[in-house]
Amino acid sequence: MATQQSLSGLAKFGDLKSRVLFLLGALIVFRIGAHIPVPGVDAAALAKLYESAGGGVLGMLNMFSGGSLERFSIFAIGIMPYISASIIVQLASEIFPSLKLLKKEGEAGRKIITKYTRYGTVLLALLQSFGVATFVFQQGVVVTSQFEFYVSTIVCLVTGTMFLMWLGEQITERGIGNGISLIITAGIVSGVPSGIVQLWTLTRQGSISMLMAVSIVIGVFILIYAVVFFESAQRKIPVHYAKRQIGNRIAQGQNTHMPFKLNMAGVIPPIFASSIILFPSTIFSWFGSTSTDSLLGQIAALLQHGQPIYILLFSSAIIFFCYFYTALVFSPKEMAENLKKSGAFVPGIRPGVQTAKYLETVVLRLTFFGALYITIICLIPEFLTTALNIPFYLGGTSLLILVVVTMDFSTQIASYRMTQQYEHLMKRADMRSLSRK
Repeated sequence: MATQQSLSGLAKFGDLKSRVLFLLGALIVFRIGAHIPVPGVDAAALAKLYESAGGGVLGMLNMFSGGSLERFSIFAIGIMPYISASIIVQLASEIFPSLKLLKKEGEAGRKIITKYTRYGTVLLALLQSFGVATFVFQQGVVVTSQFEFYVSTIVCLVTGTMFLMWLGEQITERGIGNGISLIITAGIVSGVPSGIVQLWTLTRQGSISMLMAVSIVIGVFILIYAVVFFESAQRKIPVHYAKRQIGNRIAQGQNTHMPFKLNMAGVIPPIFASSIILFPSTIFSWFGSTSTDSLLGQIAALLQHGQPIYILLFSSAIIFFCYFYTALVFSPKEMAENLKKSGAFVPGIRPGVQTAKYLETVVLRLTFFGALYITIICLIPEFLTTALNIPFYLGGTSLLILVVVTMDFSTQIASYRMTQQYEHLMKRADMRSLSRK
């Protein structure tokens, strides 16, 4: 009997286990690719170069790529060109009427927009890989001819980005969760052990006092708790369903609520904001690296971590993308129409236009406070790094992504298990009804 129950349990969650195993396999492939170097570069000289200039923009790029930039692997530019292309296409879909119409065409329109995003990814990856090749070649760490190095680097980096894009799509379809977010999270997690070792080494060498090290660890846990607290915060709007006649009986009205999260945009705003700032600042630093007095070099210096211009642009970009992405995923008018069709209404608010205005007001207020929360979480490590003169990179964006994606992943697993249990119960009920017949 126990064996039958265990077998039924395995059969019940077999699809979930296969999805989880596929996700683990895909992430293992990602980590293997992060250690495959691009040919033609002296690895030892490149490591010394990164140690001397591994902070700021390079540190953040290296974090998002899971250490691939430090090793100059085939995934060195990571998934950021795809994210940048997605931003551009989504902004364009709100501006150009032809793209607006494609968004309304359902699955067919979505496929065409996805195709445009892929084309944009290839173009941005070409530009970024050319910039990477130019930067590395200028540092004197290349051991092959210039033409051979440029061709091999551009081919390897563009192919690596496109492979990561494909891998993320496969994780979304055949695994669990958003593939792109999980790939970025895996890259961040891979850097946690080295960060702990670096903190311990600096403490032993006396570069950081034990009190400061303990304070950093405690501060990280406090930020994690704050992120979990705010991500779990909801605004519950009461909804009342009127009495309805179904056949010969009257269904009683029900009182329920609609939960609205404080942070409806998730980790998209900081990722988009980082991508928007990282792309031009990286290009400027690469092409302006030979002369600190050049205009590009000065702009790159202003866009480094801790600089007032960087903090201002980063904060503005986060707030903008919070409102922009919330507007993309939430339509007050459509929700109000759905409530009206189902015979539901918000107490004290007239159905239709008034309900849409009320929902829009609530969402705008939540988005304002959610944008402030995300901005503060992302900027606290920036201020602490500058104030305490911490000699390594601390990222509020990475912490936010890590916690939010982990919470979303656990929620999706729980909901998937509940769906599987429901389907299993429905099948058993159908089998019982057939056996009785």
